[in-house]
Amino acid sequence: MSKLQQALSTLAPARLQGIRRGIEKESLRAAAGGALALTPHPAALGSALTHPHITTDYSESQLELITGVHASVEQCLGELTHVHQFVYRALGDELLWVSSMPCALPADENIPIGRYGSSNVGRAKSVYRVGLAHRYGRRMQTISGIHYNWSMPGVSDAEYFGLIRNFRRHAFLLLYLFGASPAACASFVTGRKHELQTLSQGTVYMPYGTSLRMGRLGYQSDAQASLAVSYNSLEGYATSLYDALTRPYPAYEAIGIVNPGGEYNQLATSLLQIENEFYGTIRPKRVIRPGERPLHALRERGVEYVEVRLMDLDPFVPIGIKAQTLRFLDVFLLHCLLADSPEDTPQEIAALGRNQHRTAAFGRDPALLLERDGREVKLTDWGAEVLEQCVPIAALLDSVHATSDYSDALRAGQALLATPDMLPSARVLAAMARDHDNGFGAFARAQSQQAKDKLLKLPYGGALHQRMEALAAQSVRDQAAVEAGDSMPFEQYRQQYVAPERLGRGQSAVAPALAAV
Repeated sequence: MSKLQQALSTLAPARLQGIRRGIEKESLRAAAGGALALTPHPAALGSALTHPHITTDYSESQLELITGVHASVEQCLGELTHVHQFVYRALGDELLWVSSMPCALPADENIPIGRYGSSNVGRAKSVYRVGLAHRYGRRMQTISGIHYNWSMPGVSDAEYFGLIRNFRRHAFLLLYLFGASPAACASFVTGRKHELQTLSQGTVYMPYGTSLRMGRLGYQSDAQASLAVSYNSLEGYATSLYDALTRPYPAYEAIGIVNPGGEYNQLATSLLQIENEFYGTIRPKRVIRPGERPLHALRERGVEYVEVRLMDLDPFVPIGIKAQTLRFLDVFLLHCLLADSPEDTPQEIAALGRNQHRTAAFGRDPALLLERDGREVKLTDWGAEVLEQCVPIAALLDSVHATSDYSDALRAGQALLATPDMLPSARVLAAMARDHDNGFGAFARAQSQQAKDKLLKLPYGGALHQRMEALAAQSVRDQAAVEAGDSMPFEQYRQQYVAPERLGRGQSAVAPALAAV
């Protein structure tokens, strides 16, 4: 009996019923014509600093919609739909851009950075984003995606890290099956070296691409590439991050903390300003307490959930992701958790990075080979093997929930693996060719308008609107209270926040938190 079969045979139904999930979904606000909206965060949506469900990500023009924690896929997507319905009513003529790759962008310096008010925490959030602009440019930060937060009761730190190692090994499969960003607006690559081909005027693409967002033009960083973070244990992972958060990095020291005019350039000169700057396809997470650094929380109380970070927005689904995809992710994550998970090595970590880039750029090439244990294998063969191992997992979830939905989701994944023309990335290119003269901007704008129209036509009760209005109003009061409660000069606040002792085991929190920076 394999480790996977053994684990399945001893998995109590109550633990499977205890799986919890939540979604964080990013989308750019675009003007009706398809250019980036340069307007402030709509006042009707409340405070981006303190609203529990509606904030901004990098840019003032980039909304982030957040659900609570849910026991069912339907409840989770239901809440995400409700938040969308409220947001669309505040947007006027603007659209939520439904593609992960951005709409037409202005010059880099004209992409607005998120603003969060005059409090220390609000200023720190903006300064962090200024730092990202200096380090990576603003364009890279306008890419949007969906993060899926997932937990199951009774999972130890070691087991979560085993899940993470397997997830990283098999992440190519999610990029292949759900990648939906094979093309981009040419404005995204203006002045940058790139391997993309010109498809039409204003549109660049990769013919076999699946997810440009997760490829060399996406969330990548040469500086971070020097970080060979191991996921063999919580302590090893924490040590790697601690080093990146505390060791000065010469290129960032050259930028400096403050410019000659007295404006802040970044929060710190270390390789990472804060934990969230570390880019990865999946992260171990724990809810932080007021005034606590995320790394401190992880070290003190262990992993609470994982955050899946590689999912593209699905431009064919109004809210960006569908129930079948979430169910597939549940099956996939359980496979990652239950299957044997050898420790990673620097060589494997490097190979996984190459696999990610190959899949993102060339995933639908039928001849594509990936690296596996020192040899090359076909992506589709490796993927089919993983999906076959998932069959009993989906069956067990179905039996616990008295449904066939999980097996149906898995079968849909198997069908996609065998029919690359039906993959979201292929469908995007086909729709662009069929209806939009191979234009990415025209395709994404039409899909965005369609999504807005569909969501505005859904039933929307007065009670829901009143509840959302009340949340927005409360968030404004909460921001005012944060600003009124500040007593510390910002520079003192910044120094306390980035102090190394706040990251170590056994250290207490000594400064107000930056919240979800």
